[in-house]
Amino acid sequence: MGYAAFGGADVGECLSTAYRIEEGNFESWYEEWLKTATRTHREAEESSRQGNKISAREFYLRASNYYRTAEFFLHGNPEDSRILETWSLSRSTFRHALSLLDHHWEIVSIPYEDTELPGYLYLAGNHPGPVLIVHGGYDSTAEELYFQVVTSALERGYHCLVFEGPEQGAVIREQRVPFRHDWEAAVTPVVDYLTKRPEVISDKIALMGISLGGYLAPRAAAYEHRLAACIANDGLFSFQVGAMAEALGINTRDKSDLSSPETKNLVASIMAKDTGTR
Repeated sequence: MGYAAFGGADVGECLSTAYRIEEGNFESWYEEWLKTATRTHREAEESSRQGNKISAREFYLRASNYYRTAEFFLHGNPEDSRILETWSLSRSTFRHALSLLDHHWEIVSIPYEDTELPGYLYLAGNHPGPVLIVHGGYDSTAEELYFQVVTSALERGYHCLVFEGPEQGAVIREQRVPFRHDWEAAVTPVVDYLTKRPEVISDKIALMGISLGGYLAPRAAAYEHRLAACIANDGLFSFQVGAMAEALGINTRDKSDLSSPETKNLVASIMAKDTGTR
């Protein structure tokens, strides 16, 4: 609902969807958000057919975020075929919206080891300027970050490059490339790419990491010295699993304690009763 201020949601649509969701039922969450996404997508298609560019763009943006929200809790089963299907709809509706935007944007592919990292480059103008690199954390997508950061960056004269690294967005869903702790391995190729772009002032490149990105971005900045600034949003000092284990009295230094049947059963019993822990 926080994305409503940036065109990524409508407060009324969010509330009406939430009222329909059965408490604690992740399947109900998926079904109701999918209904809202599908209806909004249908409105976007109709507006597009009628030549209503602005309305179509607004509907497509909201549909993209609603599809993303529907998909969110499906990851309890990584093999659920609906993950790829629903996420693909989130991406395609977002790209339909992009085609109706007035400012310049590009879909980019950044060379990374033996593959490529997908992203979007948004330009605040046709002149050289500072650029903000943005990535998310554990479960974000490049499309989602348009609402959270890109619109505001462009208004303030920053070019913006949003990318997905290992375990994020398309990289995990399509390429099955898992996380790595040495995040500079993902950020350095992005900086390499930007320094070759004529629109970029190469000594005014900043990096912003969101959520788990609050760990990843500072880690990258510790090794990639061409960055002029680093924003950790938010700062991360303890990973959630470690904090949860500590609260349960589990010895995190003893790896056998973490993987014991007793520990797994304890966590499973809490998960069954508490959706937050799940």
